[in-house]
Amino acid sequence: MNVFKQLIVSLYSPKDIAATRHQGIGKTILFVFLLSLISIIPSAIYFSNMVTTGVEAAEDMLSSGMPDFEIKNGTLTVESNEPYIQQKDDFTIFLDGTGEMTSTDVELQTQNGFALLKNELVFVADGQSQVSPYSVMEGLAVNKQDFQGLVDSVDASLVIAIPLVVLMIYLFSSAVLFIKVTLFAVFGLLFKNSLQRTLGYRHLWRICAYCITLPTIFFTIMAAFQATVPFGSFISWFVTFLMMYMAIKEVPPEKEIIS
Repeated sequence: MNVFKQLIVSLYSPKDIAATRHQGIGKTILFVFLLSLISIIPSAIYFSNMVTTGVEAAEDMLSSGMPDFEIKNGTLTVESNEPYIQQKDDFTIFLDGTGEMTSTDVELQTQNGFALLKNELVFVADGQSQVSPYSVMEGLAVNKQDFQGLVDSVDASLVIAIPLVVLMIYLFSSAVLFIKVTLFAVFGLLFKNSLQRTLGYRHLWRICAYCITLPTIFFTIMAAFQATVPFGSFISWFVTFLMMYMAIKEVPPEKEIIS
């Protein structure tokens, strides 16, 4: 059975999952890498679109009447008496030297964007904000022209930067999945003892690698629709434990040889 067929049957068949206990470890490792690759597709697409849209929005803002500004000695000075706001698709950029806007205001007004405020830079991604005061960058002196040069440099490097970041996301995701499989295999020892199945840790590791398929694919689909699942971690662990229990139960209780 190839890894793609195994991916499908692992969504619903504890019996087929149990049968993987004797397959080669290389094939199981390949499966985990494949599962990790599938799981990052929504976030990779979302990240790429967000960065591209953000750079385009910054370029539009800089070329469409954005007032001159300067960040010096930890303070933003703008040649305007009111906040300047530029929106492109679902990405918004704010420029406010009046001190009227706060990071909370920015987070409430956009799901994705960034803001140059009186004393801080605010970056918002998927509704979550990161705030960086200008004061932490001692000696920083940036004006509109410097900012435009930075945006142009970022735009030129996107073709390299985005794949590198996506690769880092993939490697991190793969590491997390391998750690999860390893931990679940430890809990699998409890299940195999309670069910009186003769299984070694190596067999349990293979089984658990396939037991994480259903929750991983489910949350990948939810991420693709940008849907929030309440108690997501609890649901993921519960489903994995349930699949583990049913898969181990499918293992014949007698004549199991540990190699």
